[in-house]
Amino acid sequence: MTLAESVRKIPQWKIEEVEYLTKLFREYPVFAIADITGFPTKHLQILRKKLSGRVVFRVSRNKLVLIAMKRAGIDTSLFEKILSGPNLLLFTKMNAFELYGEIEKHKSKTYYKPGEIADKEIIIPEGDTGIPPGPMLSVFGKLKIPTRVQANTIVVAKDTVVAKPGDKISEDLASLLQKLDLPLKEVLLKIKYVYDRGVVIPGDRLKIDINEYVNSILKAQIQAINLGVEIVWPEREILERVIVKAYREARAIVVESSFITSETIDEIIRSAHFKAYMLAIELSKRGVDIGIKIEKPIIEEKREEKVVKKEEREEEKEKTVSEEELAEGLGAIFG
Repeated sequence: MTLAESVRKIPQWKIEEVEYLTKLFREYPVFAIADITGFPTKHLQILRKKLSGRVVFRVSRNKLVLIAMKRAGIDTSLFEKILSGPNLLLFTKMNAFELYGEIEKHKSKTYYKPGEIADKEIIIPEGDTGIPPGPMLSVFGKLKIPTRVQANTIVVAKDTVVAKPGDKISEDLASLLQKLDLPLKEVLLKIKYVYDRGVVIPGDRLKIDINEYVNSILKAQIQAINLGVEIVWPEREILERVIVKAYREARAIVVESSFITSETIDEIIRSAHFKAYMLAIELSKRGVDIGIKIEKPIIEEKREEKVVKKEEREEEKEKTVSEEELAEGLGAIFG
């Protein structure tokens, strides 16, 4: 048998499928591989409808998918291991995290079936069930749900936990949940891997807390700006802050050293007046009569001065004046 004859025997639908998949792999920079084992067809159709126009859904044979990947120039070494069982391919131009976010946003709920495992606590709520008394009373009894009959219907006396995470769903519980119209099982498409512009991301790495992520970025930005100010990084935004910081620090040094200029004279006088006031207060606490009336100074601080001097003044208020400082202060006041 010649090679040409063996090629002719390949079904036409397989050739067309590989060509179509190859086109999708080349056209879309991002694709996901999802496990659809046991995934309800109804919910898959709903998801397809909601993501129509942004995501292309395709179910195909795994061998044909690998052939198409190779033709599109994608390294298949990883996918050869994970392409087993029934899979769904999702092609998109969104990034991997956007795609996962859209899938999670449109997750739905269905009824638990007998034998399935509860993924969270199941509670039968208090209230009228609308179910007439009869055989169902025994079901409530088996599940240890307190009830009473009122107006010819079964009423649940209080919220009752009937299953915890990891518990197997019994036939009685599955039946009751359907009768009470409680579809509590979350249906979310399980993403195995996402290929995003050459980067392969495992499905369990795709779920992120957006608010936490944004806060982390803002925090990193603030830290980066502060570091830039400290090392005087030559960027416009940084240099503006550096100039303001340098001006404040220089002004504080000038005032502290009592270097008099037309810009600092008022602030130096206010600072001296304040220190004298604090010294007088401390002397009065110790019973020293300095022979003058102590009046609280009126200090009109500029906004920027408050920022520079706030911590320093708070420390001065709390600090205990030593005997030497008292002597120096008295000498300054009385000569």
